[in-house]
Amino acid sequence: MATVKLWSDAEAEADPRVRAVFADIRATRGSDFVNNFWRGLANDPGLLERTWASLKVVMGPGSLDPLTKELVYIAVSIANGCPYCIHSHTAAAGAKGLTAEQHGEFLAVVGMANQTNALVNGLQIPVDSAFKVGES
Repeated sequence: MATVKLWSDAEAEADPRVRAVFADIRATRGSDFVNNFWRGLANDPGLLERTWASLKVVMGPGSLDPLTKELVYIAVSIANGCPYCIHSHTAAAGAKGLTAEQHGEFLAVVGMANQTNALVNGLQIPVDSAFKVGES
């Protein structure tokens, strides 16, 4: 259960700032759907505006392709234990072409990274000087 009110479309329409962000979400995504994350952030219009603006920049066009950005988002969401983001970004990755085979391979890589990270951390293995970027 949410710890904040999830704004309805009628409530969003009554607040010009929220209405504008919701309209931009719909236009940017080419869908009438505004998910619960944005509906919860609507309780703080400034936070809603800042988060949406930042997300559009980070997840927008760049040198990384859109599917890679979604996979990174999923991996971080797994590491942070965020089921909402795991589900929403897995759906977004699927819409960007992620196949079931790729998803399985991706999860194997995430699982392997978690295992080897835990081993390295537990054993306190020092970083090889050859791996230290920017150091001589």
